[in-house]
Amino acid sequence: MEKMLLKMARQLNAMDEASLMGLWNRYVERVQNFDASLEWEEAAIVLSLLEAVRGKNMLFNTRWAERERAKHASATQRHENMRPWQRMAPESDQEKERVRPKPRAKVHQFRPLV
Repeated sequence: MEKMLLKMARQLNAMDEASLMGLWNRYVERVQNFDASLEWEEAAIVLSLLEAVRGKNMLFNTRWAERERAKHASATQRHENMRPWQRMAPESDQEKERVRPKPRAKVHQFRPLV
């Protein structure tokens, strides 16, 4: 039974989502008009499979976007972590002063006396 279900999953996954979703309205109407028949039961299963494909694709896209955001965040975070005052986001001006390190010395520019 498991082999049969996996084969069905592979076959559904190989189909175009747009083509499958084109059938969605037809099966929604059929399932909404309930009658105690084998055809209604099959329509309900087909509708469930269509919803499963839609849900799988939404989950896939969400996870893919999260992974891409994490990649970009880790790339920018490496640069930000080198500056201790940017590690924590201060909420007020007082905290900004407390978090930002004080300069150790001031560099004076020398100019010729003319």
